[in-house]
Amino acid sequence: MARIKVIQPEDATGALHTIYHDAIEKRGRLAEVLKIQSLHPDSIRSHMNFYMDIMFSKTSLTRAEKEMIAVVVSATNGCVYCQTHHAEALNHYWKDEERIEQLKADFKKAKLSFREEALCAFAIHLTQNPQEHESSDHTIILKTAGINDEGVLDAALVTSYFNFVNRMVLSLGVQLEDRLGKGYKY
Repeated sequence: MARIKVIQPEDATGALHTIYHDAIEKRGRLAEVLKIQSLHPDSIRSHMNFYMDIMFSKTSLTRAEKEMIAVVVSATNGCVYCQTHHAEALNHYWKDEERIEQLKADFKKAKLSFREEALCAFAIHLTQNPQEHESSDHTIILKTAGINDEGVLDAALVTSYFNFVNRMVLSLGVQLEDRLGKGYKY
């Protein structure tokens, strides 16, 4: 149960009503992670714009790679909400639930390519040890896997974004939706 007041769609007015309506039009449903920000509607717009940019823009990382990073970061942080949503999105590409469960438990057992393993190792290390990234170049693992500078930036952005969202979800008590997967557009 949410730990702060949440304005439900039927009670939304003005800008919040428009934001909710637009989210439902684009995604098919309204996610709880957006509703938790209902007291600050502009943050929902900013959040969605940033999310769409880093997760859906065509870059040197694939959508599947970005979703994989989202899953390992969320698993590392113990965020069931994001882990569940993004495992479902990743399965849209992988079509292998068993492999995704292995990814969540220990990415080294998930039969990943060298590139995928490098992305996971980087994301987990940045999540657990951010202070070490200031004094040491941990991007080397990504570059060794053939990931260019744009991909390194993407890996850092996706990792950072999910650390942000995981902390918001965990601290504010965002609950997983009842009908997960039913109606979301990937």
